[in-house]
Amino acid sequence: MNKTIKTILVIAGILLLLYGGYELIMPESSVDIGIAEFETQNNNNAYTVLGIGTVVLLLGLFVGKK
Repeated sequence: MNKTIKTILVIAGILLLLYGGYELIMPESSVDIGIAEFETQNNNNAYTVLGIGTVVLLLGLFVGKK
């Protein structure tokens, strides 16, 4: 595989992993009613992005090695 394509895949994989990690730890919405604050979070999208990032990173690292 071309070295440029491998580099792009590795960078894209790292960026997707960083974005997925950010989505995983940051709450999606919160409500503050004075005495209590409620936060809700749906992590389905974060897990999907983390999975895709892992696959892309592994493709960039291991595909085409001899």
